[in-house]
Amino acid sequence: GGYTIVKGERDGEPIPSERIKGAIIRFTADETLGTDKDKKEFYASTYTLDTSRTPWKIRMKATLTPGEKGKGTETEGLIEQEGETVRLIYALPKGKTPTEFKTAEGQQMFVLKKASK
Repeated sequence: GGYTIVKGERDGEPIPSERIKGAIIRFTADETLGTDKDKKEFYASTYTLDTSRTPWKIRMKATLTPGEKGKGTETEGLIEQEGETVRLIYALPKGKTPTEFKTAEGQQMFVLKKASK
């Protein structure tokens, strides 16, 4: 389904709302796709989930990144869903894999809300 990014955090600092406003993340069974407010694709990845623990662990491999320099990069993080809200946090290249939903240096987190039809 599709989710609107409602909040973002990177390196422990909020991502300015004008940078994420209107962005949508879509999840399929094994892929993500991010589009900006103009419907331009800015990020895509394949992913696998480890649902044997809570929160779930996610491993992503980038297939599309801004500027393409991160294409092929693999990262790990955490993902959880509560009702219509999804929280996703992951390590950026050279960052440490997060163990909680609070960013440190080299980590990025998004709070997503299910998009209305």
